[in-house]
Amino acid sequence: MRQLAIEGAWVHEPKVFPDNRGSFHEWFKEADFAESAGHPLRLAQANCSVSSRGTLRGIHFADVPPSQAKYVKCVRGAILDVVVDIRVGSPTYKQWEAVRLDDVDHHSVYLAEGLGHAFLALSDDATVVYLCSAGYAPDREHGINPLDPELAIEWPADVTPLLSDKDAAAPNLAEAEARGLLPSYADCRAFTEELRG
Repeated sequence: MRQLAIEGAWVHEPKVFPDNRGSFHEWFKEADFAESAGHPLRLAQANCSVSSRGTLRGIHFADVPPSQAKYVKCVRGAILDVVVDIRVGSPTYKQWEAVRLDDVDHHSVYLAEGLGHAFLALSDDATVVYLCSAGYAPDREHGINPLDPELAIEWPADVTPLLSDKDAAAPNLAEAEARGLLPSYADCRAFTEELRG
């Protein structure tokens, strides 16, 4: 896996084997994952979402511990997947990185516990599957408005974002920090070290 500029985030770029019947690729391999992350992926839940073009989901995150690490893949269509460093005290705090995920290159993104996640559907019926290290727990889940001007995420100008009421009403990053919702970089690093045993 290739590490992104934000600590705790990687892109898996598999070799795709096409032939006259279609194609084959390995979209997750435990040994490669563990070598990059330093620990195996704990799988507690697998999700699938289907989105119309323009659907913008996120920025979502959960309390640390245990938070929720995600391994994300687009199996139909295309999305712009965004990892946001919301860990207070991190050297890359407030930075984000975007990766196109689609059904052509078959890349996947992994984001560790404590990072924020969002994606924008670039096609109709964009189908995203993701493996999660912890199950959904509403009392631990939080959001940040993905259109927060302080973060200035560069969403494609030719796509009109469609947000859920919940995501549209989410606080901006400064409000979330003031309310004590954001994870600390120190807590996230300590949790990662526990995973590495």
